[in-house]
Formats: sequence, C-alpha cells, structure tokens
Amino acid sequence: MEKKTLSEWLAHIEALHGGADKIDLGLDRMREMISRMGIRFKCPVLTVAGTNGKGSTCAMLESILRAAGLRVGMHTSPHMLRFNERAWLLGREATDAELCRVFAEVEAKRDGMILSYFEFTALGILKLFAESELDAVVLEIGLGGRLDAINAIDPTVSIVTTVGIDHTAFLGPDRESIGREKSFVYRSAPGHAAVCADPEPPASVLRHAEEIGADLRLVGRDFRAVEHGNDTFDYLGRTLRLPGLPRPALAGEMQVANAAGALAVLEALLELHPEIRVPREAVETGLRSVVITGRFQRIAEKPLLILDAGHNPHAAVELARNLGSPSSRVSGRTIAVCGMLKDKDRMHVAGIVKGSVDLWRLASLTGPRASTADDLEAEFLKAGVPEEAVKKFGSVAEALRFAREEAGSADRIIVFGSFVTVSAAIESLRASGIPVAIVP
Repeated sequence: MEKKTLSEWLAHIEALHGGADKIDLGLDRMREMISRMGIRFKCPVLTVAGTNGKGSTCAMLESILRAAGLRVGMHTSPHMLRFNERAWLLGREATDAELCRVFAEVEAKRDGMILSYFEFTALGILKLFAESELDAVVLEIGLGGRLDAINAIDPTVSIVTTVGIDHTAFLGPDRESIGREKSFVYRSAPGHAAVCADPEPPASVLRHAEEIGADLRLVGRDFRAVEHGNDTFDYLGRTLRLPGLPRPALAGEMQVANAAGALAVLEALLELHPEIRVPREAVETGLRSVVITGRFQRIAEKPLLILDAGHNPHAAVELARNLGSPSSRVSGRTIAVCGMLKDKDRMHVAGIVKGSVDLWRLASLTGPRASTADDLEAEFLKAGVPEEAVKKFGSVAEALRFAREEAGSADRIIVFGSFVTVSAAIESLRASGIPVAIVP
C-alpha cells in the first residue's frame, strides 16, 4: 500500500463518503469492522454522552486518572486545529505516524466497505488505544448515543451529562426523544454502571435505564456536589465521600456540576474495579490541572478575550450565566464575535445571550452547513437584537480583528457559536502573535 501522510489520509477518508460533514448513523458497519480488526479492550471503558458538558467531563476523568499514575487514552471530537487532538494517549496527542499506521489498517480491513469520516477515524483511534496497554479509556459520544459509532464499544461506566435541544434532525424535536437516544449508551447491570448528571432527566432516560436493568446513579439522589464559596466543594456519593475538593481549573459556573458527574463515573469505576487505585491526592491534582480548549477559555486581559464553543440553547444559557458571573464582568462593553452553523437554533441562542451583549460582530463560516453573516443577522434580528448593534464580516478573522481594534481596555470580547468559529479565532490570534495552547 502506498505510504500516505496524515493530511493525505484525511483527504482520502473525507472522499470516501461525502466528506467530513457527512453524518451517517448506524452501528452495523462499526461492529463488523471492530470484529475484522480485532479491537478489544482489556481495560475499563468510560463512555460520555450528553448535549453539553461532555468535553469537560472527559477532560476531568482523563486528568484525574492520569494523576493517579494510570495509562489513559481519550477520544473526543471535533478537533480545533489538528486532527491529532481527537486522540490523547498517555497525556499527549497521538502522533502522525501512529495515526497513519492505524488508518492503513482500517483501509486494509474494510475491503471496499464504505465508512463515514467519523467511523473510519474512530476505528483507527480505537485500534491505537486497544494495542497501547492502557489502564482506562475515555470515549466521547459524537452524536446522540443509540446509533453513534462509539456506542459500538461496550462501556464499563457510561454517563449522560445533560439533555438539551440540539441535532434535532437526527435525534428528535424534544428532550424526551433526544434523551432516549442518549440513554442507549447505558448497559445492563451487573458489570456496568450508568450515570445521569442532568438534574431534570427526561422520563425517557429513566425509563430506558429501568427497562434494561441498568445500575442508574442520579444526581441529587445517588450523588451530589455541595459548593463552599468559590474555592471548594464536597462530593457526596453512594459510598465515596470527598469533602473540601478544589474547584476544577476550568472556567464556568457549571464546572462543579460537571465534576460531580465525572466523580460519579469514577466512583462506579472503583466499585466495579477495586484493583484500580485513585487516591484523593490524584483527584485534587486532576481537578487543579485539568484544561480544555474553547470552553469559556480566557485568552487575554484588557480587553478581556474569551473563547466559547457553545452552539445550542442549553450552552447559551450557560454562556449568559458565565458572562454575568463576578469573575468575568467588566466595566465596559461586551462585544460578541459570532459565527454559527445553519442547522443550529440561531434565533433562540441569540435571544438567550442578547441581554449580555452590547455589540454583535457576525461572521460567515465556510462549509456545507455554514451560516452566512446575512443569514445570521436575519435570525438575530428576529430574536430582538438591535440592528444598529450589528456589523457583518466575511470571516471570523475579519470580525475578530475589527472587534479587537474597537475594544477598549475595560471591554470584553466573547467569541462563540461553533467549534468552527473558535478554531478560526485561534488561528487568527496565533497569526497575530497571541499564543493559544490546544489542550484536550
């Protein structure tokens, strides 16, 4: 087989089945390929599903487990700038050589089978993890749960972080239908545990867990976090009690709730695998050192510059809450640089955030699912955003450059609306000499 670079492999994979944006749900191909490739995990697998909070939960689990001295692999999506960000192995990005090797194996084993971009790349990453003698694997569900490619792997512990309205064309129009899709990451007890960190879980989640006989752990009933000011919180689980833990290093008002969900997964893991040792010191270190890109991430001060990949109404509520928190308030104006995909609820998002924003700098994105700035303006005006507060730009880079030039030292700039938007902002900032680290 001709040797390819990683960029050549990714171009080949995109061409197979309609490009990287093509979504094709179904597990038959994944299960067949997993069998052909001999992908098996001897270590525990932790699967993370949900509308929001998945990335933070994955990052906290990986950080805590690695702080305990364990060999950990973590698969998340999408990536910001480099595909390698999707595969974290032993605390680092997978190398080009590692990814090329496993992609060549997927290509050899598929024998003409057409795979989507996500299926092909996920298979390669799963194969890399399976042969790396890991102690634990953390897998983020890309879309929904029931038919997502990652759900072809049976988890040891699975969590639904939150259930909100997103991807309605694939998952259904309301929280009940979306919750049902996500609940299929759960498996029957014994030998498996299921966690739900949504404080108001849809009845469909509870019903499916009961139907399959899952060991379901609910926030507020089986575990909870009790906050003590801005510094510490207590984790109170079924059997695990961890008082006085440090707040996670991640910015955002919901991060303690996300930490509670991650610790509930950890508690279940330790019950199912008592040979795994995670001392309190590792939990503290993991929470203090956890980092993640694009989740209310502060990049610069005076003016304050924040990146947030939130792109649905549930995330918009959290964004507005974070913008109103004392730690991120400013005496000046708030300038929003926003780009969104056209299949998102743009009007609802604008309606939620508009009270926290003074000026809007709307950017056209690229790709088949992208909104133009004109499209975005039309939706935002419907939500009540004043027309005089809006300016439109052909790209995120142009919008961000304009916002940075007009912002005073007492102002703040929030870049949000999509992973695509945040990725473009990071590239623009790096080009202008502002370093932005990419972390899981």
